[in-house]
Amino acid sequence: MPAPTIPPSRLGQAPAKLDRNEFHLQFVRSFADPNFDTVRDALEQVEAVAWQNYTDSRKAPVTQKAGPGFADPDYDLSVEWKATHDKLKAAEARQKDASTPSRVLLICASARNDGTCPGEISKTWRMSKWASEILQANGIEADLLDLSLLTSSYDLHIHPCKGCVSTAMPLCHWPCSCYPNHGERQTNDWMADIYERWTAAHGVIILTPVYWYQTPSVLKLMIDRLVCADGGNPDPTSTHGKKSREAKALELQGWDYPKHLAGRAYGLVVHGDVAGIEGVRRGLSDWLDWMGLVDAGAKARLDRYIGYYESYADSHATLDRDTAMQEEVRNVARAVAEAVKRQRAGTLAPPDAGLQPARPK
Repeated sequence: MPAPTIPPSRLGQAPAKLDRNEFHLQFVRSFADPNFDTVRDALEQVEAVAWQNYTDSRKAPVTQKAGPGFADPDYDLSVEWKATHDKLKAAEARQKDASTPSRVLLICASARNDGTCPGEISKTWRMSKWASEILQANGIEADLLDLSLLTSSYDLHIHPCKGCVSTAMPLCHWPCSCYPNHGERQTNDWMADIYERWTAAHGVIILTPVYWYQTPSVLKLMIDRLVCADGGNPDPTSTHGKKSREAKALELQGWDYPKHLAGRAYGLVVHGDVAGIEGVRRGLSDWLDWMGLVDAGAKARLDRYIGYYESYADSHATLDRDTAMQEEVRNVARAVAEAVKRQRAGTLAPPDAGLQPARPK
């Protein structure tokens, strides 16, 4: 059988690199505070190095040989990517070890907290704490991931997905190798830590408000960067980094789309004030189902309004009065706790788990 023809990459969208003056204008914007005036000479030296790194496209300036277990052991891997890869391997081993404590990742997806402009905690945070209490009462470790830290922490980022999947699935590496990119100053990417926390979990509960009929941007950033968990390539040496031709060839030979987080239990709490809760809850359920996670039942998929068309200013007091909603949130945690127990006993699986997809992707 002849080898498949590899489609050429389509080019012509990316702009040219910044010229020296435009780079300078971009660089100094981060240092507009007059407190930096006393160190302008030092900043000019740093800028000169940053300019050279940018022009040289120094994405991964520190590397190591991939070593045994990779398709090309002699390939130079980013030490940062390799460290994340090794942490995920260790987390997966702990997750599968029957002697380790059960663990649920609680994701507070509101962008609000009292350490930044809103000046007040989010209702989602309060719900996350209720769920955490239930999990701990059931002997389960609760790992609370507060995505609002993106809005209140210094230089913390979830950089956007670059869409490598749409060139070829094997070009999307697990974990993501698009970041850090030092030459472009795309660093301090929180996803390296978040991948490990997802991998270590036996269950996941996402608690989120609705922002304009959609999930908050802090949650969507994380969701997009988890595309590598569904079909991603665990061996960047097989594509020698981001060599699109090699990735296309691998996919056309037949790619198995490994689901790196499949089998974990999940629950959802979606809340809003006027509209959009059902659509967001369905979208999140569909995404988690696609990744191979297993829902913990109807009571684990909650969408509710808090103070329908009532004042924002009084919404915390409205939640205080809605004791039924409070108990429903706790029931989501109870359902996931039970599902995790069954998952670890080997009895949690959807009825269609043994079927092979007719259209794998």
